[in-house]
Amino acid sequence: MKIIHTIQELRDWRREAGSVAFVPTMGNLHEGHLALVREAAKRADKVVVSIFVNRLQFGQGEDFDCYPRTLEQDAAKLTGEGVAVLFAPSEQELYPHVAQQYNVEPPHLQNELCGAFRPGHFRGVATVVTKLFNIVEPDYACFGKKDYQQLAILQGMAADLNFRVEIVPVDIGRAADGLALSSRNQYLNEAERKQAPQLYRELQAIARAVENGNRDYAALEQQAATNLKQTGWQVDYVEIRHAGNLQVAHVGDSELVVLAAARLGNTRLIDNIEIHL
Repeated sequence: MKIIHTIQELRDWRREAGSVAFVPTMGNLHEGHLALVREAAKRADKVVVSIFVNRLQFGQGEDFDCYPRTLEQDAAKLTGEGVAVLFAPSEQELYPHVAQQYNVEPPHLQNELCGAFRPGHFRGVATVVTKLFNIVEPDYACFGKKDYQQLAILQGMAADLNFRVEIVPVDIGRAADGLALSSRNQYLNEAERKQAPQLYRELQAIARAVENGNRDYAALEQQAATNLKQTGWQVDYVEIRHAGNLQVAHVGDSELVVLAAARLGNTRLIDNIEIHL
């Protein structure tokens, strides 16, 4: 596996690479990331994984400074998966002028759900992914469904801006007890880790109720939020949305997704579950 730190070297490599599947990450890789890498390997001749902790997508008071940087361990995992290139640019390489003068501004959806609690987050995501797409020029790019809103925004961006890339959604990786795999799970203490799967269980309960004919979406959302609050969670949102466009769900919609974000102690967790009626 080649480890490349500069844009020019990556572009030189890309000219001879054939088809490329791309997995952008912030590092601190876990089994969920490796599932993306394995999906990418099915799609193209070569797999490129980027590791870059993107300052633009962290809000004030978030965990940019303490986000784990584990490049050596990550590189070993990627070597084991047969990755062709690990692209690990410095901040100076990707943002030479410090302040990014031109940004990609997603539509209204960036201010809803997670965006309502993390102002500017999706602008930062869309901007860095645009830069990475322009550098790597992938044929495929794999993104996990855990970040469902991010996936929807990037799918829309790629279509609207005519990127020559197919966005590949990959199912959520879960621990044996149902907790969605996340780099931030390591922030949980032992008691919080035992409690954390409750978030997914609440989403499963909503999905079962909807599949059994309950269409009082507001009541289902409220009940799940109440259940979480009663056991010590700080709830940002629990919402049922249309799975295709993430608009507010209406009775009669057949493709739905239930999304939630909540804090357990100091750790913010997100999860979702799709419903097909």
